[in-house]
Amino acid sequence: FTPGGAQGGRPFTPGGQRPFTPGGAARPGGFSAGGAGRPGGFRKPEIAPAVEKERVSNYDPNKKQYIRQHDPEHIAKNRKQLARDAGMDMHDDDVVRGKRGKKRVSAQQMMEPIRIDKAFMTAETITVKDLSERIGKTAAEIMKKLLLLGTMATINQELDFDTASLVCTEFGVELEKKLDKTAEDILSDENFNDTEENLVPRPPVVTIMGHVDHGKTTLLDYIRKSRVAQGEAGGITQHIGAYQVDVNNRKVTFLDTPGHEAFTAMRARGATATDIVILVVAADDGVMPQTVEALNHARAAKVPIIVAITKIDKHNANIDRVKQDLVNRGVLPEEWGGDTIMTPVSAVTGENVDTLLEMILLVADMQQLRANPNRRARGVIIEAKLDRGRGPVATALVQNGTLHVGDMVVAGTAYGRIRAMLDAQGKRVDEAGPSTPVEIIGFGDVPDAGDDVMAVEDDRLSRQVAEERKTKARAAMVKSPGSKVSLDDLYTQISEGQMKDLNLIVKADVQGSVEAVTQSLERLSMDEVRVRVIHGGAGAITENDVMLASTASAIIIGFNVRPDNGAADLAKREDIDVRLYRVIYDAINDVEKAMKGLLAPEFKETVLGRAQVRQVFKVTGVGTIAGCYVVDGKILRSGMVRLTRDHIVVFEGKIASLKHLKDDAREIAQGFECGIGIERYNDVKVGDEIECYIKEEIAR
Repeated sequence: FTPGGAQGGRPFTPGGQRPFTPGGAARPGGFSAGGAGRPGGFRKPEIAPAVEKERVSNYDPNKKQYIRQHDPEHIAKNRKQLARDAGMDMHDDDVVRGKRGKKRVSAQQMMEPIRIDKAFMTAETITVKDLSERIGKTAAEIMKKLLLLGTMATINQELDFDTASLVCTEFGVELEKKLDKTAEDILSDENFNDTEENLVPRPPVVTIMGHVDHGKTTLLDYIRKSRVAQGEAGGITQHIGAYQVDVNNRKVTFLDTPGHEAFTAMRARGATATDIVILVVAADDGVMPQTVEALNHARAAKVPIIVAITKIDKHNANIDRVKQDLVNRGVLPEEWGGDTIMTPVSAVTGENVDTLLEMILLVADMQQLRANPNRRARGVIIEAKLDRGRGPVATALVQNGTLHVGDMVVAGTAYGRIRAMLDAQGKRVDEAGPSTPVEIIGFGDVPDAGDDVMAVEDDRLSRQVAEERKTKARAAMVKSPGSKVSLDDLYTQISEGQMKDLNLIVKADVQGSVEAVTQSLERLSMDEVRVRVIHGGAGAITENDVMLASTASAIIIGFNVRPDNGAADLAKREDIDVRLYRVIYDAINDVEKAMKGLLAPEFKETVLGRAQVRQVFKVTGVGTIAGCYVVDGKILRSGMVRLTRDHIVVFEGKIASLKHLKDDAREIAQGFECGIGIERYNDVKVGDEIECYIKEEIAR
């Protein structure tokens, strides 16, 4: 076999016809690396005598290697010697000749570490990662210091200035706060040319204040020829409203605030946004504690006060006694030498109401109320809620500038673009000038009542302002996990010293009620325990509220709202105490009694089932029958029912009739359809939910 040749029978020769010789020629013999024709093993190649002599003269027997030749100034200098001449402090192993095993020294390894003596914080908080970059330490070192200080942190954990400064001190670094200009600062620094030439007269904003049942809403009803008291629980105004009426061809804006002491915050907000305060005092009742409270709010707002003495048509009315009570509290009427206008009126007969309106215009003229309509609008949120069909809806009072449809607005942590505006009569408007109350549709979230609403230049600025405010709110929220707590065992935990803070979550149908309930409950704080409302909002009780209550060991207070199905089940699993109320007095009294150890519930409410209204039937002589589908539990004929619409309680009462097909039934189980008639209530709508429950008496 000869791959390269022609003759057969010879040994294998890859190169042709001779035995294997890698060096090339046709000589017999072994491996000859040099390629010559000599037999034998490995040999060094031949070198010219002159070169060999030079190499031998440069041979170093100690290193067993030849020294490379350089120019005369660097003869016999290797790389290590050159590095030493350059001022580099290098070990013998740092420089190795030859290609194999060669190490390169980077500039960072040869440089001394940079010491940072001072660093800056450009925000209220800073993450561990950012702090490590600013002080030149690793995140692991910072987290180790935090752990020694008793704080478990991650690389994305936000630290406040005090904590970050303490960590920097441990590393010998001085930390200073040097805040950058935030979006909030940019919004606050906006300057408008509100010169005398740009200012024009604006309508006065009037707030009606006073005690409960002294005739505030009735007086306003007579002025604007409409009814608000009808439909309010117990005849008490529990939601703030803003209205605009015409008085002698001039517009006057009225704010109607509730009179009960629980709504102190709402009255305070009304006084802040107002130009004139009408203090309503009943002639048959005189000055009451809430009257004095409203008077103090008006004085704190530094606005003029007009006293309207109502109910003068009653037989036991005593106007002089009312004036004397006001004089004792520093309010002197004009006819007695003072500067306060006092007008006796009757909201029933309309007596002297025109005189009261003339006094309002007179005081407004004396104040010279003016504003600049040719600028971006600024105002205040009067009320806010979540509407089922329209989304977040806010009632705002424009204080300066003009608000247009399409403007970008920001109020607190909520922002958005105005899609529509409605005036006090419910008509759509394209713009709203100073002192005009409007209903705004277009916010992404429900703003808080009392927030300042501002029109901004672009969407980016409004989003940045809202995000910065949310970040500050999250940093300010302190959650203290602990054991579960309920009103029933609250006094026991207080007496044993286990309870220092009573955390509450307040949910209501509108934002104004949330603020009012919050203020009232926080005033119940004692030396042994402090009441804290850690969260409040408008809308139904959701699973997020229950999770927050579980984390913070809080009690949920619901005012005119119900928990949804998921929230109710989660609250039962997590053993969260959820208290639901229709009247604010009951909520305040229950919490107060629980703190004093006087709470002894006599009845326990047990929910039996829930049914959804699928269709509504009008039956002559009977009323409205709700065609329902039982989605959970069962419906009992003898049980009580609660009608909810979007988880807001609409009506509570008894079942008038319960039918399956055409037959009367005592109970309807889950998965069946039925017809439910509610006693003395016919305003049932498709989509409503009927909740059946019973009250069981508990032995004391």
